[in-house]
Amino acid sequence: MLLKRAKSITFPLADKEALAEFTAGDVVSISGWILCGRDATHRKILSQLGRDFFLDFSGQLIYYVGPTPAPPGRVIGSCGPTTSSRLDPFLEPLLKLGLSATMGKGKRSIRARELMKEYKAVYLATFGGAGAYLSQFVEKMELLAFPELGP
Repeated sequence: MLLKRAKSITFPLADKEALAEFTAGDVVSISGWILCGRDATHRKILSQLGRDFFLDFSGQLIYYVGPTPAPPGRVIGSCGPTTSSRLDPFLEPLLKLGLSATMGKGKRSIRARELMKEYKAVYLATFGGAGAYLSQFVEKMELLAFPELGP
């Protein structure tokens, strides 16, 4: 099955060179802490750059997601991916800060692909409709910033 041949990776990365073993089409099993956010979150992050923003993006993965509220007994509700190309305008500043990977659905712009190569980052693609499935693997969710934007 797919997970038996999956390559494993844990975020945040201690060494970005770990990404060198990945090629397009690889099945990837992700563990560790990942950052989550969509358009509004990215706009807020960029508005904070140049100030004393507390979050270190080095080695991090950002999952382009807008989670839904958790049902009773669950950590999170559905956490399906957002169309990644919507976040392409925000990509370069975060890569400059050390971002290692992004995850979402759909194609990336030519410019985004060029930036990913330049900064030796990877794009991990998932598919729409995966939110309920993916939510069962989330063990903990912690709001780090921008409570006004929701969970």
